[in-house]
Amino acid sequence: MPKLEEIPKASLPPSMREQSAEMNESSLSELELEVRKKRLVYRSKQRGWLEVDLLLGTWASINVPSLNLDELDQFEDFVNLESTDIYNIITLRTDVPEFMKREDGEGVVEKIQEWARSSPLGKGEPDKYSEVKKDHNLI
Repeated sequence: MPKLEEIPKASLPPSMREQSAEMNESSLSELELEVRKKRLVYRSKQRGWLEVDLLLGTWASINVPSLNLDELDQFEDFVNLESTDIYNIITLRTDVPEFMKREDGEGVVEKIQEWARSSPLGKGEPDKYSEVKKDHNLI
């Protein structure tokens, strides 16, 4: 995860530019965590493959803000895969890679798969598809 001082000031929102100079260690790490979460949501929505953008981007916009650090690491590993692999894993065409599996079956990737099975996006309902695209700023 990039440190806040590594991010060009021009890339930060005005409120963060002013805050970063006068922050203590804990508030700085909270801000860095917030930036990381926002980047992951953006990367999830902008994969370049509509199906993956919709499935992964919608899940991310709903769930990433509440993930803990371990779950964020898992999710970032997943986002770093190729779009075709992500699509195949989400839609259960291929199994979750061994390094991403969790013993209890409660890893982030398993949660995404479960969500996709129950989501209107995973069921191909056109009306719900349009509604979700609008609700999550995917159009």
